[in-house]
Amino acid sequence: MELVVADLAVSRGGLPLLDALSFTLGAGKALVLRGPNGSGKTTLLRTVAGLQPALRGTISCPPDQMAYGAHADGLKSTLTVAENLRFWASIHGRSGVRPAMAAMNLSDLAGRQAQNLSAGQKRRLALARLMVTGRWLWVLDEPTVSLDAASVGLFADVVRVHLAAGGAALLATHIDLGLPEATVLDLTPFKAAIPAGEGFDDAFTGAFDEAFL
Repeated sequence: MELVVADLAVSRGGLPLLDALSFTLGAGKALVLRGPNGSGKTTLLRTVAGLQPALRGTISCPPDQMAYGAHADGLKSTLTVAENLRFWASIHGRSGVRPAMAAMNLSDLAGRQAQNLSAGQKRRLALARLMVTGRWLWVLDEPTVSLDAASVGLFADVVRVHLAAGGAALLATHIDLGLPEATVLDLTPFKAAIPAGEGFDDAFTGAFDEAFL
């Protein structure tokens, strides 16, 4: 199984961000996206995950083979740690959440409601959710936000185990996770050219006109 992206172009707010982007990600591998803020990392991840359409190009891996993790933790606030993981496991037709809790150091918090967790604990729970989905490809946008150094190490171990089992990971992160299986893709060379007269001011003005005139 592999993810194949060919001649992909993506946009945000009607403005092109990336163009002519192609890469392949196979089993047991991780691809880390790099680039300055606004370069299109989040937009690319959302497009790969099927959350928004591409301007052009193809993405071979179907969304039902992916688990997407964004900035929002996606937790049910009134459910406990264990209940949150059991909920997501059931959604994906799976059972057994103890290994995921143990891997992200959540076992002692199993009975605590998500709304009573710290920011770092919520992030660890959101990442543990990946483990109960059974999905082959993890698509992750800044997964280490709010994590301390020890928790980053736990997450790196989880990713390493996922890759060793034949999974794959596509990540946008500025943290070196110490994964020898990972390669880095700099998005800067794929920045799309914005046609004359189609800058931010023109796009904003056009959107304003359509909404209010």
